[in-house]
Amino acid sequence: MNFIVKTHKKNTIYNKPHFFILNKGMNSGKPQKEPFTNSFVVIFDNEKDCENMFWITYSLWKSKFWHRNLIGSVIPFLRKVDFIKEFSAKANEMLQDYEQHQKDVEAFRLLELKENKFHQNINLINDLRRVILYRYCK
Repeated sequence: MNFIVKTHKKNTIYNKPHFFILNKGMNSGKPQKEPFTNSFVVIFDNEKDCENMFWITYSLWKSKFWHRNLIGSVIPFLRKVDFIKEFSAKANEMLQDYEQHQKDVEAFRLLELKENKFHQNINLINDLRRVILYRYCK
């Protein structure tokens, strides 16, 4: 799988499929479709590869895989060289069983949808609580 990893520069527009990976702080390695201030951009030739690698990156971030590569005493960060080396090796390893990878990706998507719905419900409950409490404050 071919991809290019660059340090993201503000206001840069990328024409090919891509995603961003946070490279500073304890959430280093977190992927996102929108740019972070301190991030790498991973650029692909096609959307399918981009989507597959996004979910691999997501699973590595959730499992705190990048914590062992963080350096820095005050604000930890992830070096690009370390990221590329570990990312390539781990992605190749995870893509060996492609069918299982597809099942895992589908499970991740479903869990993300459920989590977002759960947060929406919590927000609605908090809004209703505020409305009820507001009646007592009038």
